[in-house]
Amino acid sequence: MSNMSKSSAASPLWQRIKHSGIETLAVMGMAKNTGKTVALNHVLAQAHAAQVAVGVTSIGRDGEDRDQVFLFPKPPVLIWPGSLVATARDTLVRSKLRFKLLGNTGIDSPMGEIVIVKALEYGEMEIAGASRSSDQLKVIQRLRQAGCELVVLDGALGRSHHASPAIADGVILATGAAIGGGIQDVIRKTRDRLAILGIARVPAELGARVQDLFNKGGVAIWARDGEPLFQAEIASLNAASVLMGFAEQDVGTIAVSGAVGRQLWRAMSSLGAMKPGLNLVVADGTKLFVDALDVQAFCKQGGSLYGYRSIRILGLTLNPFSPMGGSFDGAEFLASSIDSFPGYDVCDVVLNEQQLEQGVDHDVATSA
Repeated sequence: MSNMSKSSAASPLWQRIKHSGIETLAVMGMAKNTGKTVALNHVLAQAHAAQVAVGVTSIGRDGEDRDQVFLFPKPPVLIWPGSLVATARDTLVRSKLRFKLLGNTGIDSPMGEIVIVKALEYGEMEIAGASRSSDQLKVIQRLRQAGCELVVLDGALGRSHHASPAIADGVILATGAAIGGGIQDVIRKTRDRLAILGIARVPAELGARVQDLFNKGGVAIWARDGEPLFQAEIASLNAASVLMGFAEQDVGTIAVSGAVGRQLWRAMSSLGAMKPGLNLVVADGTKLFVDALDVQAFCKQGGSLYGYRSIRILGLTLNPFSPMGGSFDGAEFLASSIDSFPGYDVCDVVLNEQQLEQGVDHDVATSA
């Protein structure tokens, strides 16, 4: 069956995306070879079949012929006719489809200016988009102005800020056997990642207090009674020593707009041990570069961790195959994952597509 005919029936994952009302969707992977590009291509095919005007871009470079880490062949990004793509100019010479240049963005990248093109036929493209969040927002705006109803963001290895709710309305997380270990190991690692991405949104009263900090950027500290103690537009990398300078004061809330790595987390965790009930507010779960066990320990000692914005996970996609060995039985992996993630929509898009081709009731392959 051709690629065109495969996309003719709506999958459960696409139905969830369409009915969610989102305008920007990020597709991110737990690791290389977890099926992110397959999930991305599934969404693009389904959007084309539903006649939804789609724009596609990437955070960094993606769409290479081979995985640049392990050198395994990887699936290409497949673009449908009529879709708009925002990519670096240098990638266009390798595109395997005809396209029309619609306009420039004025945003530079290591591979040339980011430009917007319209695909005139179905084919493969290498996509290298803007790296900075501020530039991503500009690109998304341009794609929407050009008529895109849905903008899909593809992420590269080690980059998750495209999934931030400051950029994307919803997220699909791809996980799979390539993470390593058995099925239960993969489920545990995925659960830990979801625990970080899914931190609760800050309560309204506390959110109002920290709003100015997240508008301006930097670090801020408040006493337990709400009295401001410190606020400055400093990088989070330099914040640990600043925070520890308030160890003798009655600190009640700390807000950090930037990335939270291990050094900063140790400082905040140390303060949490000294200040029971300490509130930590970060931008969202994509800014946390710590382990789920670290977060659990902080909360067990009485602290509360919030995101200024919450991340909306629209679905988990599964890849039972690992090119490094240790692949799973697809049906077993799917069943175990559905049981393990009752609060999430879980699917294997390859199984879904096979069932759509065969006319099988696909409800058995997804959680409700």
